[in-house]
Amino acid sequence: MMYHHLTKMSWPDHVKVDELNWGPVAVVQMMEAESPPFEKVIILCAIERKGRKIGQIDVFRWLGKLPDEEQIQACVGDAATGVISVENLLVIGEYFKIWKDEVYLVDVEPGPEVAGEKWTESMESCIPDVISTIKKLVVTGMDDGIDIKYLQGDTLFTNKIVTD
Repeated sequence: MMYHHLTKMSWPDHVKVDELNWGPVAVVQMMEAESPPFEKVIILCAIERKGRKIGQIDVFRWLGKLPDEEQIQACVGDAATGVISVENLLVIGEYFKIWKDEVYLVDVEPGPEVAGEKWTESMESCIPDVISTIKKLVVTGMDDGIDIKYLQGDTLFTNKIVTD
């Protein structure tokens, strides 16, 4: 649903909006085919995390660093069996060196999963803030007052967020 909001907007010529809700290996192949490669990637995701309110937006910058070989293999195994997750995408992308300069996650708290294709009113009401956050990252960069947290592969599966 958010994809349709984003595709209807006017973006600079160098911006490509695409859905990445398919397997990490296919995303890697698509990214490897891009010429020139993307300098900045912004991934919009909605992951339920403890302690957040529905509609809360967190922005994470990916710092790279791979987890141990066992965890990398687990990510590839998950991807091969059809598991789609942002964590697997980040690790597999890092392993295949598709991430160039900047990778950000704009992560909005969806609240508990419910059946159906519609968002709750709380989620629907945060769409303008999500779009504003993405625009700031695209147009002005990270120096525009966005509170950025950091993720890296060697701590990604420990739920530890790097603060500096």
